[in-house]
Amino acid sequence: MPRPSLRHRPFGTAPDGEAVELWRLESPSGSYAEILTYGGVLHALGVPGADGRARNVVLSLPSLDQYAEKSPYLGAVVGRFANRIAHGRFVLDGTTHRVPVNDRGHALHGGPGGFDTKVWRADPVVDGDTAALRLTLRSPDGDMGFPGTLDVTATYSLDAAGTLALEFTAVTDRPTVVSLSNHAYFNLADDGEDVLGHTLQVDGTRFLPVDADGIPLGPLRDVTGTPFDLTNPQLLCKRLESDDDQLREAGGYDHCWVLAEGEAGPLRRAARLAAPGRARVMEVWTTAPGLQVYTANLLDGSLRDADGRPLRRHGAVCLETQHLPDAPNRPAFPSAVLLPGTTGRRRTEFRFPRGPEHWGPGPAQGAPVPPAGPRRSRR
Repeated sequence: MPRPSLRHRPFGTAPDGEAVELWRLESPSGSYAEILTYGGVLHALGVPGADGRARNVVLSLPSLDQYAEKSPYLGAVVGRFANRIAHGRFVLDGTTHRVPVNDRGHALHGGPGGFDTKVWRADPVVDGDTAALRLTLRSPDGDMGFPGTLDVTATYSLDAAGTLALEFTAVTDRPTVVSLSNHAYFNLADDGEDVLGHTLQVDGTRFLPVDADGIPLGPLRDVTGTPFDLTNPQLLCKRLESDDDQLREAGGYDHCWVLAEGEAGPLRRAARLAAPGRARVMEVWTTAPGLQVYTANLLDGSLRDADGRPLRRHGAVCLETQHLPDAPNRPAFPSAVLLPGTTGRRRTEFRFPRGPEHWGPGPAQGAPVPPAGPRRSRR
């Protein structure tokens, strides 16, 4: 029986002059994943549809220059702290630490020099029916204002069934805060135009309302009776056209659902995304306490993929497994603190179930795109 395989090729030169590679993982299922050493970017993820043909289901850019200069975190590993830290400031053990702000006066995804801008070291691993790429990075003490030297691994693995897993580990020599995530933009449809006809289910009953800057407003809110109730599959177009202040301000979803009470948990399902007609179905499984859902509200067509197709608003949806936003400043949230002598671990799996129970007639394409909100952000 064929086994998963790996190969690689050059993919340009980073702004600091370091060579960047593209690694391709291939599965006997027909699935494949392409990963860049720049930013740990998931550059492509090929998934067979009902007709057996694989299609790339993540948004990507054609060149390294575009990733380095223009990318809204497309496919990148983000850190040290995914999502926002209010005003780029937090206190740890009585000391105030400042992260350079890069989003409306706040620090987003680790600041302007976050992990998405780094070249990671790559080591291939083939183990039985799984091919994996282990990326490693050392973030020195004081990097973007964060305390402690942090050693991070991000391991992408693709198995014979076509499941793509991403496992993070992190160790530090001083107390610090860490939240790592992947920022892939998913579109499972064959035409790839937008995700308004996709259905989304999120296995969380509470979410975080946010202010105009994307900072949590206060207590968690129950999803019942709101457009954030995705406990059953819902057409994204129907939810996004709801008359709701939170959706109107963001121009769509850019909110975190709570998956667990503690810092981590067992691997469990967080979300299920299905293309129209269920051409492809994806389940997200994770050990993370939160899931940020972002419906690509700020893509405006100015970026184009390798086929020249513009990347437009609501052209994809991000399902980012992570700690809750601004957790370093919120004692009531699950702690994002990592201590010396411990290893931070996080695992997320993107599963693509196939078969008659998953394929069949699906909902039709939905309503027009709702008007854009006033929010402006790199993401």
